[in-house]
Amino acid sequence: MELLNDMALFVEVVKAKGFRGASEATGVPNSTLSRRISALEKAIGLRLLHRTTRKVELTEAGQIYFERCKRIVDEARLAHEQLGEMLAQPSGVLRASLPVDFAIIYMAPLIAEFAERYPGITFDLDLTPRQVDLVSEPFDIAIRMGEPASSQLIARPLASLVPRLYASPRYLERSGEPKEPADLERQECLNILKASSWTLYRGKESIQVATSSRFTLNSVGLIRRMAALDSGIILVPEEVVTDDLAAGRLTRVLSHWHGKPTPVYALTETRLLPAKTQRFIEFLRERLGRTGEILH
Repeated sequence: MELLNDMALFVEVVKAKGFRGASEATGVPNSTLSRRISALEKAIGLRLLHRTTRKVELTEAGQIYFERCKRIVDEARLAHEQLGEMLAQPSGVLRASLPVDFAIIYMAPLIAEFAERYPGITFDLDLTPRQVDLVSEPFDIAIRMGEPASSQLIARPLASLVPRLYASPRYLERSGEPKEPADLERQECLNILKASSWTLYRGKESIQVATSSRFTLNSVGLIRRMAALDSGIILVPEEVVTDDLAAGRLTRVLSHWHGKPTPVYALTETRLLPAKTQRFIEFLRERLGRTGEILH
């Protein structure tokens, strides 16, 4: 890198026909320029410039070196400028692994908005609940809910979504609306897999209540749908049921209580990210942070 910097300084000296002009153009002191060019000549083993009190002139070797250096420096500058443009308008294929239900229910409009903002990016999206291997599989990023399973990945917090209790008005009319957490033990509580209890929080107070259901489910999307079909009470983030709340298919239950916040992470294999991935993370943090409590 130091060699490339010295080559760039040499090109500036030649273009300015002297150290003073090059100093004004680059902001590098005369003495530093002279020292760096001398070091460059020593490294090459040939004199590049004839120095006089009034000006500098290229030697034969210097002329050959200047022509090569100018092309290299111009290419480096062009590459830098193009990367700058890429950062402003990133492009390429963004390969992302997303949680199935959360992506379909909540992230789909966010992805559509991001795609409209960055038309140079194309998308290869894989919806799966499994823990993908970001080292051996061709993913730029994985979005996951809950604490990361691997400490070897770089986990960037996007938001913390707070689960709350919801049920359909018809279910509550039929089964009675719970007035306190203990009442949930006599309700149909739809839960992920075979979880048998919910821990609820109100300020600094917490309580664990036993839950039961005729259904064993492994899909948040199906749980949401079943609740909207009057099948029971659910504990999910509001972001998952926004449409059902707006349409009146679901309503809030025990409004002063909530479940343990669920963190949402962007997982990458490295901290050195291309612009497309970096912009996607920034966008999701901005959008998810509007509704979820941003983690610090």
